[in-house]
Amino acid sequence: MPGPGTAVTIGAYDGVHLGHRALLRDLSERAAAAGLSTVVVTFDRHPASVVRPESAPKQLTDLEQKLELLAECGIDRTLVVHFDEARAAESAEDFVQEVLVDELSARLVVVGEDFHFGHGRRGNVELLRRCGTEAGFEVVGVALTGDGEAAVSSTRIRALLADGDVEGAAALLGRAHEVRGTVVRGDGRGGPDLGFPTANLRLPDDIALPAEGVYAGHYRRPDGSVYGAAINVGRRPTFYEPGTAPVLVEAYLLRFDGELYGERAGVSFARRLRDELRFETVEDLVAQMRADVEATERVLASADLP
Repeated sequence: MPGPGTAVTIGAYDGVHLGHRALLRDLSERAAAAGLSTVVVTFDRHPASVVRPESAPKQLTDLEQKLELLAECGIDRTLVVHFDEARAAESAEDFVQEVLVDELSARLVVVGEDFHFGHGRRGNVELLRRCGTEAGFEVVGVALTGDGEAAVSSTRIRALLADGDVEGAAALLGRAHEVRGTVVRGDGRGGPDLGFPTANLRLPDDIALPAEGVYAGHYRRPDGSVYGAAINVGRRPTFYEPGTAPVLVEAYLLRFDGELYGERAGVSFARRLRDELRFETVEDLVAQMRADVEATERVLASADLP
């Protein structure tokens, strides 16, 4: 059993991607060698959403997903720090004393080599090392890489999603990108008018979506059952003038017949099929939707998905 003291890493850990996972493996190996338990210190909000909300990045995971993914990595404990204006104004030294020393009795701190924290982002690996010399913990700065390849970052993954490259994003995440939300009633056209009833997800505003378009993917229900799905991310240009409708995530579940309203579900993206298009007639749209469903079946039946 680990003794007193902890091996700690700190960060937003948005996406818990392959770079994060490599760092967590490093942390766990070092902790095991030193007889320490492992702790991830993360935040209930991305610090940028408080410090610079006008340019804060969209999130790859909500807090629930992040905690699940961290638990899968075998971490002993995750400490979620509430991040608000007061925390943003806190000095790096005070954060180290309050969280790392007083609360966690840190003996080892492993962070990305470009890690910054504290008021004005003044804290970095060098400052941590100075604090560690006084407080009695070692500091290791590592590059966030995946399987020995180029650096992996949440920023790169967001850029891939913005281009609709969900397969590229999955390669860096180590899994398909998933968004979670509650199924709500939409326009009501999918079933009665089009013959393709869809589950419309209400999502938090700060969650990263892939580029508008049609995707093959999966729909996961609260009971854990998973269905193949043809997914539209977009503004329904056949029915609305450009720019007048909000972006929606709509999933047509393959081989499913039942009610989904009100349930919390996850939708993941396996492959982009096409751009979202405007059709002159509803008949043309329905024909394309049939083709999209067929394409989804083929994609999900293939063995080369990430």
